Amino acid sequence: MGIYDYTVPKAKGGELALADLKGKVLLIVNTATGCGFTPHYKDLEDIYEAFHDKGLEIIDVPCNQFGGQTPGTDDEIHEFCTLHYNTTFEQMKKSDVNGENELPLYTYLKAQKGFEGFTEHQYKDLLENMFAQADPDWASKPDIKWNFTKFVVDRNGEVVARFEPTVDMNTIKDCIAALI
Repeated sequence: MGIYDYTVPKAKGGELALADLKGKVLLIVNTATGCGFTPHYKDLEDIYEAFHDKGLEIIDVPCNQFGGQTPGTDDEIHEFCTLHYNTTFEQMKKSDVNGENELPLYTYLKAQKGFEGFTEHQYKDLLENMFAQADPDWASKPDIKWNFTKFVVDRNGEVVARFEPTVDMNTIKDCIAALI
């Protein structure tokens, strides 16, 4: 199976078929409304505004699996994003990205690009220590580690990059620019 075989549940009902996005560059991200990385929404919106008309789509998957940092309903999440960050891209239905109830799309994404470590960031040591206490083998597992992990898919449907939340958003913007 490839990326275009998957769907993502929409917040207002129905499914987003990734097959409908063939030929576009995709930025798929699990998000949270109450996280230290939540300001990434501003950068995501800036990237969306810069590249949407050139073929970028953002698939925003709110997720409450990391520190309970997305407690709201789908409507509350949408209201938060538009009110605080003026987002114009659509938020999907709040969903799991790890575990037995994870979206099949995330099973696929993690199989394509596993975890390769955190980059230098003010939260790097905090995250690494927290994970090491919970699981000594955490770094070798492909699971999504935290909110705002991003996957980039090129126009041919290939998962070309995985960016942990510690990666500078300009790096992600540059990656997308190179694919547009």
